[in-house]
Amino acid sequence: MSVSVNPTPALNFQLERNRHGRLVLVAADGQRHEGVVPVRAFPLAAPDEGLSLVGPDGRELAWVDRLGELPAGMRTLIDEELASREFTPQILRLVEVSTFSTPSVWQVQTDRGPTQFVLKGEEDIRRLARTSLLITDSHGIAFKVPDMLALDRRSRRLLERFL
Repeated sequence: MSVSVNPTPALNFQLERNRHGRLVLVAADGQRHEGVVPVRAFPLAAPDEGLSLVGPDGRELAWVDRLGELPAGMRTLIDEELASREFTPQILRLVEVSTFSTPSVWQVQTDRGPTQFVLKGEEDIRRLARTSLLITDSHGIAFKVPDMLALDRRSRRLLERFL
């Protein structure tokens, strides 16, 4: 089953899924590019700004300035594709930290469920914005804290020991 999304006048391409579920970009001249991959320009700092649609050969086929300006159907196709590739759990609560020196084992509650990870060093905690953090574990998995101020008091106190 193929689902097609018609372009708006500002766009010079269409997006659709082929019967195998792969994303297809149809250029204004009718040329079809199968296996298109959306790539965010700034996935952490500005996830809704700047998106490149890249062909299987790694070449950019189209650029989108702001995802919010896309038609709803096209935005849905891109969001589905990005969700299948991106994995950045959000930390909702710090349950326990083994020690206040590094390396330390962190037990956390995320939007994907409870987990634990090893923080190798304080340099693995990076500020994205004033209250937003990115914490990378010893395996390279990135955990996002969208807003430190939204965490409960105990979680904020544990986190502040490492900042």
